[in-house]
Amino acid sequence: MKKFDAVIAGGGVIGGAIALELACAGLRVGIFDRQQPGQEASWASAGILSPAPESPQMIVMVPLGKASLALYPKFVAQVEEISGKSTGFRPKGTLQALFSDDTKAELSTIIALHHGLGLKAEPLRAEDARELEPALSEEVEAAVFRPEEASVDNRALTVSILEAAQRRGAEIVSGNGAKAIWHAGDRCAGLILHNEKVEAKWTIIAAGCFSAAIEGIGPYAPVRPAKGQMVALRGDDLKMERVLWSEKIYLVPRNDGRIVAGATVEYAGFDKRTTAGGIEKILSAAIDLAPGLANARIEETWAGLRPDSPDHLPILGPTDIDGLVMATGHFRSGILLTPITARLIREWVTEQRVSVDWDRFSPLRFQPAKSETTEKMPA
Repeated sequence: MKKFDAVIAGGGVIGGAIALELACAGLRVGIFDRQQPGQEASWASAGILSPAPESPQMIVMVPLGKASLALYPKFVAQVEEISGKSTGFRPKGTLQALFSDDTKAELSTIIALHHGLGLKAEPLRAEDARELEPALSEEVEAAVFRPEEASVDNRALTVSILEAAQRRGAEIVSGNGAKAIWHAGDRCAGLILHNEKVEAKWTIIAAGCFSAAIEGIGPYAPVRPAKGQMVALRGDDLKMERVLWSEKIYLVPRNDGRIVAGATVEYAGFDKRTTAGGIEKILSAAIDLAPGLANARIEETWAGLRPDSPDHLPILGPTDIDGLVMATGHFRSGILLTPITARLIREWVTEQRVSVDWDRFSPLRFQPAKSETTEKMPA
């Protein structure tokens, strides 16, 4: 039986980054994936690095996102140095385009929200926005420039992280995923795989939307798949330096000249098929935002499954089973939160303390409240 200091269920960008952190700290680490590592949400993402909240309920996640974004330059440099591979990191800011009739009020609201959360955001007139990004539509009324935001080529990043983890001594096993956690008394002693057991002091669940399928994990990580359809475009005469947003679409330029477009969130189980309606929605919104894309070539279409929790927030930290730790449920922020997730898990495993408060994301939040019940005495 193989023995490790830590075993990780799931070989995506999160599992790989945790393995790298732990291996660099001197631990013997094993990653176990049900297929070739890095082929699920990590492969399908857009790679936007923005801590700005998408909805009021996501505001609680802003400090975690800010902390992770601040780690990115050093994190990327370390991964690239160890792996010898590029991650496609583009720290060029993002531009949010506004089309509404009441743009002035919308603009002031967005700026005030961002500044209140400690996020840099600058209002731009439409002509100034188009000077920065000439591909923008003439219909844009104003824009918000967020200079500290960035993007990364998530596929390149995932490959680089897994390579770096291996070079630092992590063992990566494909095609032999976790079926269940291995209970030894009141603690978790490792993973039960499809054809063997592996023993470890620490067991970390980072299997994305497949986490809940691991026996014993459902109560701590009741995640479900949230499908997102994507299109990769290439326009020979179209230049785009920064991530462009509208309320309907995001466009993410890559170093190889491709532009990745996406936005859909669908709950269709584990179905990863692209649909005519989904792709039409993406293309229509993309062309509205950057009309020059009407002449772009469609190079690839795909769909991925994000791990979504009941409150759309990540699931991070220890459970009430000794040795069992969660790192899943990152929903649309997995790439952004990779560095901080890896750091926090490493801190907990090696020191039993963390440098950023993560109580709000505890896997124990899904446990039913334990309250005393009192029987009414008969009258």
